[in-house]
Amino acid sequence: MKSFVEEVTATPGGENLNACIQCGMCTGSCPVASDMEYPPRKIIAMVRAGMRDEVLSSNSMWHCLSCYMCTVRCPRGVKPTELAHALECLANQHGFRVKGTRTLAFYQSFVSSIKGYGRVHEFGMMLRFYLSIKSYLLANPLATLKMLPLSLELFLHKRMPLLPKKVKGRDDLSKIIQKFREIKGNE
Repeated sequence: MKSFVEEVTATPGGENLNACIQCGMCTGSCPVASDMEYPPRKIIAMVRAGMRDEVLSSNSMWHCLSCYMCTVRCPRGVKPTELAHALECLANQHGFRVKGTRTLAFYQSFVSSIKGYGRVHEFGMMLRFYLSIKSYLLANPLATLKMLPLSLELFLHKRMPLLPKKVKGRDDLSKIIQKFREIKGNE
């Protein structure tokens, strides 16, 4: 059985993990490090220490904004943004779910929109997102109402269509995703 470090470095995005010198540039550059259970530098240290369950059950990778500030500033080319996405994949593969987080619900709504239309359909994605976090809406209905003026403005300027537009080759995207799942299932 592979160690956690070997598993992460074998996952696309985690290849450069061992180049980290723990300088802290990633954490210092991250605009959401304070929202993470463990900031990027600590996540890398935890992966190296073999703390699979603690890392994969944390909220850290789900909070990554993919702004690439950490990746651009890393002096060793570790690519912490890609590492976060690799950890998301591993968390899914191992059945770890971040419960009660809006970040995971947003991520799933985004992926569902891409799979369905070959692109993001903003209105449908956000509707799916808000419906999936009903408990949040019931606890804070004003949060949704605050988005109404922006939504209306986007709609009036034809920047947020109500009906999705499907891209050409959408079926090819589904075939690629299916082939990937078959390959991953055979490993």
